[in-house]
Order: sequence, then C-alpha cells, then structure tokens
Amino acid sequence: MSESTEYSLSSPSGLLRYAEVQWFYARQMQQLDLGKADSWAATFTEDAVFDVPTLPAPVRGRSALAAAVEGAHARLAEAGEQHRHVMGMIDVVERSDGSLDVRSYTTVYASTVGGTSRVHRVCVCEDLLVRVDGELRVARRRVTRDDLA
Repeated sequence: MSESTEYSLSSPSGLLRYAEVQWFYARQMQQLDLGKADSWAATFTEDAVFDVPTLPAPVRGRSALAAAVEGAHARLAEAGEQHRHVMGMIDVVERSDGSLDVRSYTTVYASTVGGTSRVHRVCVCEDLLVRVDGELRVARRRVTRDDLA
C-alpha cells in the first residue's frame, strides 16, 4: 500500500487539486445522468473496475461500463424516470505515486417525468483516481449503499 498524504486546503496546490477533483465529478455525473455512455465510460481507465451492489458482479473495462449505462438509461426512459447523482463531502488523499484515494457521499435522486422527485439511494463512493495523459481517470470504483448490510 502506498503512503498517503492528506491535502491541505490552505495551500494553493491543495485547493487546485480539490477543485480539479470536484470538476471531474461534476462532469462525470452529468454525463452519466444524461445517458452519454461513451463519454462517461471514457472517464475511467481502459481496465477500470466498477463494483456496485445493484449488479451481480463488478463491471470491468470501458466497453462494459458504456453498455451498462446505455441499458440503465434505456430502462429509466422506458419507466419515465430521470436520475440525478449528486456527489458531496468529497475527501481526497494523495498516494505517494500521485494517484488519489477519493471518498464521497452520493445521493441519487429519482424524478418521475411529470411527477415528483424523491431520494432513491444514499451511497458511499470510494474511487482510486489516476492520471492518464494528464487527465484524471477512475481506475477503481467501489460503491456501498446505506440501506444494505
């Protein structure tokens, strides 16, 4: 396991890194909610692992990630529902190799078209972010749900 360093938000480099991580997630979650499967999947490494309790097994690789989003988006559209993923309480810890351990709370809101909105799920998202060609990418994502043991 790599040594890790907490970022100090009182330093310019810490503030810039934190802002970059927040911007990354803002773009990533909007791409997911808009059903932009390929651009969302491109925010992951080629061999990324996405482990979420709503699926029977972890999803591996960009093409599988894109296919999963396409299917989910189609099912939501058929049901007349829109989801919005809101990530907050983001904690960033840098490893000695420059990769980032990021832990956040994610609330998923579900809105019925023409109807009401509700909290669908509350989750903890734990990511390993790495740089690929200078850009942040998710190498591993593990999601746990507050309503499941």
